[in-house]
Amino acid sequence: MTYEEFNAFCASLPATTHVVQWGGAEVWKVGGKVFAIGGWGDDQPGFTFKTSELSYEILKEQPGLRPAPYLASRGMKWIQDYAQPGLSDDDLKDYLRQSHLIVSQGLSKKKQRELGLIET
Repeated sequence: MTYEEFNAFCASLPATTHVVQWGGAEVWKVGGKVFAIGGWGDDQPGFTFKTSELSYEILKEQPGLRPAPYLASRGMKWIQDYAQPGLSDDDLKDYLRQSHLIVSQGLSKKKQRELGLIET
């Protein structure tokens, strides 16, 4: 996946905002909370996302994936897809959707309603 494809996909998710920060990383948020980061890769594009505890345990051992630098060291369940073989584009999209959902569900019910993420 390219950064252009990553940005287009993240933009298609509900109530997202995009900023470039942290040294040029493509940062995607929902309700002001980060759910995905494009950047921080070494030789190829790198994509970082929040996971469930189970997904984190499974993914952290896969080739091309690792606990996300900075975030995982603080006890957060974030994975970085940084090298081959990593995830397929379809699998990466599924994990980005899940990350969006995890972060969305962590917002207050009021904020979720304001963003149109839940019915009023």
